[in-house]
Amino acid sequence: MSKRDYYEVLGVARDAGDADIKKAFRQSALKNHPDRNPGDKEAEERFKEAAEAYDVLSDADKRSRFDRFGHQGMGGAGGASNYANMDDLFSHFGDIFGDIFGGRGQGRSRPQRGADLRYDLAISLEEAVQGVRKEIALPRVDPCEVCRGSGAKPGTSPDECAQCRGRGQVSTRQGPFMFSVSCPGCGGQGRTLKAANRCTGCGGTGQTRSERKVGVRIPPGVDTGTRLRISGEGEKGASGQPSGDLYVVVQVEPHHSFQRHEDDLHCEIAIDVVRAVLGGLVDVPLVDGTIEKVKLPAGIQPGEQVRIRGKGVPHLSGGGRGDQFAHVKLVVPRKLTPEQHELFERLAALG
Repeated sequence: MSKRDYYEVLGVARDAGDADIKKAFRQSALKNHPDRNPGDKEAEERFKEAAEAYDVLSDADKRSRFDRFGHQGMGGAGGASNYANMDDLFSHFGDIFGDIFGGRGQGRSRPQRGADLRYDLAISLEEAVQGVRKEIALPRVDPCEVCRGSGAKPGTSPDECAQCRGRGQVSTRQGPFMFSVSCPGCGGQGRTLKAANRCTGCGGTGQTRSERKVGVRIPPGVDTGTRLRISGEGEKGASGQPSGDLYVVVQVEPHHSFQRHEDDLHCEIAIDVVRAVLGGLVDVPLVDGTIEKVKLPAGIQPGEQVRIRGKGVPHLSGGGRGDQFAHVKLVVPRKLTPEQHELFERLAALG
């Protein structure tokens, strides 16, 4: 069955602002949330459909591609289908669901996933056109192998904080009001470590820092600002909870010979006066390093262009590619041989 238009799913106009889109999703989520409709599979599907629509329309890059190409332009980049199960989906939209259900336990409990990471990746125009696989280095925080994350030397254990008695919070009174704040003695952990008992591998933090390599496939057709989501490659969640996601934001570097306008490429070709007058075949360089022979019409003027169909940038959504335009630049010789000078004078005399 074909998918419904995302604007139709949320009931908003195509020029709706971010606030209207978020409001529409909140209303739909409140109505169809599985905890409000236990056992109702249709409500769950409507909930997923609304989440998918919001995932796309709330992201400027995804929304632009959807507006241009429809569902075919998404290429699996948006929606509830990206999530392994409902808990994963709840985790991704945690802030909004927390707003809807007030954080008072009416929504289902969600694991505290790790933070999302952003990585800005610079690539060449050739790589953007052809696609490329990159390996990027990210800082990594892992539980210490020596103490297994406890922060204490093997054979020892943290002590209960004497100030909060292991609760992690202390209460203070200001007039008639009682306030609970994080314990200053243990930083809210409820446990303290004596200096002599701190792990030598991590200094008592329970964590070690290293560098990890992540492979990223850059599809053909990306442009500056394209954002690629790599699930589970963000920071690790606390206490074994799910990791966040990695968002790779592409930056295409300027090229010395080609300029890009959407999915079309533009370049200059230098020709002499004789070729401009008589026309004929000329070599036009392509972005992949090959040469295309193109026939110029006789009498072509400086600044005019010839079009080479299908030699531009592949459409990110798939199905074809843009064109290349070669702009004519007339090169006038500064020096002539006596014979050339005579020929030009004879041409001038002919009027």
